Amino acid sequence: MDLKKYIRDIPDFPKPGILFHDISTLLADADAWQVTMGRLANRVRVHHPDILAGVESRGFLLAAPLALKLGCGFVMLRKRGKLPGETIGLDYTLEYGTDRLEIQEGAIKPGQRVVIVDDLLATGGTLAAGIKLLQKVGADVAAAATIIELSFLKGRERLSVPCETLVDYQD
Repeated sequence: MDLKKYIRDIPDFPKPGILFHDISTLLADADAWQVTMGRLANRVRVHHPDILAGVESRGFLLAAPLALKLGCGFVMLRKRGKLPGETIGLDYTLEYGTDRLEIQEGAIKPGQRVVIVDDLLATGGTLAAGIKLLQKVGADVAAAATIIELSFLKGRERLSVPCETLVDYQD
């Protein structure tokens, strides 16, 4: 199955000149969604994760059902102030400003094998920050995984772990 056929392209979103690859159409098709999760599970399974970390917000849509499929746990990496209780955070720079990711204190046990999951690898800033945050709390980050990679942006080069992707847009 060619998953690209289920990903809708929206020009000039969220701003002029950007071509947005919308996975909501893939999520809405039961067969394409099943194939996507099966392929992602096969790619992630080889890294033997104890737990998956989903990046807010579309990473949650992938990591939670993937964790169920793989029989492992799931934790959320969220934006500032969105998680209850004590959190540990990391500020990072994006091409258009700064942001912050946080994780609940104690969500990861030191040495747990983690795969970080998001929908898209573009410039790599958010995934790289997520990897650093997970390492900061003692995780053994085995890999990253996404549905889409915009390989022309070379985000993979910013990552310190292998990255599994299913669909590549080269320009």
